Amino acid sequence: MTSWHPHIEQGDEPIYVTIASALYRDIQEGRLAPGTRLPTHRALARRLACNVGTITRAYAEAARRGLIDGEVGRGSFVRHPAARGRLTTPPPESIPEGLVDLAFNLPAGGPSSAERSEALAELAARADLDGLFTGYHLQGLPAHRAAGARWLAERGVDCARERILITGGAQHALAVALATCGQPGDVILAEALTYTGLKPLARLLGQRLQPVELDHQGIVPAAFEAACVGKEVRALYVQPTSQNPTAVTLSRARREELVAIARRHDVALVEDDTYGFVDDSGTPTLASLAPERTYHFTSLSKSVSSGLRVGYLLPPVGSDDVLERAIGAVTAIGWTAAPLVTELATRWIESGVARRVAAEKRGEARARQELAQRILGDIRTPSGRDGCHLWLELPEPWSANEFVARAQLAGAAVSSAEAFVVGRGNVPPAVRVCLSTPRTRAELERGLSALAATLRSTPANAPSLV
Repeated sequence: MTSWHPHIEQGDEPIYVTIASALYRDIQEGRLAPGTRLPTHRALARRLACNVGTITRAYAEAARRGLIDGEVGRGSFVRHPAARGRLTTPPPESIPEGLVDLAFNLPAGGPSSAERSEALAELAARADLDGLFTGYHLQGLPAHRAAGARWLAERGVDCARERILITGGAQHALAVALATCGQPGDVILAEALTYTGLKPLARLLGQRLQPVELDHQGIVPAAFEAACVGKEVRALYVQPTSQNPTAVTLSRARREELVAIARRHDVALVEDDTYGFVDDSGTPTLASLAPERTYHFTSLSKSVSSGLRVGYLLPPVGSDDVLERAIGAVTAIGWTAAPLVTELATRWIESGVARRVAAEKRGEARARQELAQRILGDIRTPSGRDGCHLWLELPEPWSANEFVARAQLAGAAVSSAEAFVVGRGNVPPAVRVCLSTPRTRAELERGLSALAATLRSTPANAPSLV
């Protein structure tokens, strides 16, 4: 561990920002080498005569800038230069003008302008809106939970409205699920490549995230079993349908294997079904196969409208204690979703608008997968041909980060595999390509053509033969 003692010049910025900036400066000037383990929060707080919370915020700011990685139980480490700057999915507003956004997963489409205006006008004309503006509804209003039960039934998940919790989107639901099933220090397993929002959440909750091997059919059951043997594993976070980032959908046989292993080792299953709407094959959810141990959640931000931050969480059945703890976690983490927004979601579910929009997005996703296949040609990918995104495995000698940089120069923004790796494992030469984000197929075609041109080029750091 380094004895790093940054030079701090107090100015107008908060002290935690100043510390993060000093860290950046020392990395750039070579005083902190890649892989260096930084002082603990408490040790650095003593050196700088500030509180531990300030150092925690400083390290979090440095991680946000892509400077360091933090792991519960191991510490914080300086990232390698090639892994800085392009690791996380950039927010839409950070995509430069003229660059096709294939990095941020926001499936285009949704209720029409007329449908949005009509729904808002009908809400404004109602006289019984008091319940949407007054009081606290920890699980959500009964009518909203009933709509949630109806929406889950579309995926074959049978539940009573009394067990549903309304959340402010999928990230809120995931936070509630992890806080309910685990405690600080607990081991949470996840696919070796996983949703980027899981990692900072596990750090925030003090839970130890460990990877489970993937193959081209998804999470490997034998690897899941091996990870459970001799360890106090609390839960497995898994995306069985159109996994993010690989877009692999688990077969029924694999789902049944995972359930059997979870039962043998008494492990909870945290099932993220955010992209479940792309699958209409009838493959059962984990919640249907193992309702007694599955925390199942989904949201409407991908399937209906990106601004509709409404999620539905179904805790395991058969235990009122679990439900009570989940309700407690909802209130501790962010209360519930805004009732007015949830009322809008409820209206669209009840009227059939939500179901129609999800079907339209499913059809559009398949059409765009076909377009990608035509433009990119014979690519290597484990992805199914029905998802909103594509996992592009790169040919030799491309690395993920160099391809991201070269694709951006060509006119398309994609996400490096580095952003999705759990732990300090090797970064596969692959990128995630979000096909459903561009508003038109013409825009998508332009972005895919940029990727195709990049694939045909040679990396700048490729070795030369002499």
